[in-house]
Amino acid sequence: MAIKKATQRQGFKINEFIVYPAHGVGQIVNIEEQEVAGLALELFVINFEQDKMTLRVPTGKIASVGMRKLSDEESVEKALTTVTGRARIKRTMWSRRAQEYEAKINSGDLHSIAEVVRDLYRSDTQPEQSYSERQLYEAAIDRMAREVAAIRKLSTTEAVHLIEKNLSKSPRRGAGKSEEEVAA
Repeated sequence: MAIKKATQRQGFKINEFIVYPAHGVGQIVNIEEQEVAGLALELFVINFEQDKMTLRVPTGKIASVGMRKLSDEESVEKALTTVTGRARIKRTMWSRRAQEYEAKINSGDLHSIAEVVRDLYRSDTQPEQSYSERQLYEAAIDRMAREVAAIRKLSTTEAVHLIEKNLSKSPRRGAGKSEEEVAA
């Protein structure tokens, strides 16, 4: 099956952690060449341990799919600062906002994901989230935590605790605020 062994292509190396926008943080476990429809195709083999999934991406397609290296420490600090900010909720229908949140999560951009985490976070003193809000929040915090964990060499659980600690510092939509103050 694999004809030729390579250890690096287009700046990506075997065993390196990367971000694949639609799936989050994965690890390149191999670079292999396969014959597909009579053509030799060089592929990154990416393992997503938490999802128990392996993805093969043609090396020539990495730019078009948005695959990138992990963010740097400065980007992590910026994302953690973002989650401490005031939530920005637009006055649009939930379905439209949900689509925007989904797009931000799937962009793979750490800062955009941090914005979703910030906007959808609810403290214990706030009203319950709807099912779809909670699903998007869980997806965003999971995606953010995986990248923070890979960069800072933490467990995903430790990364979630770090993010939640920063969320608790933020000027939250408290119980005493009206809906108008929240949207402002």
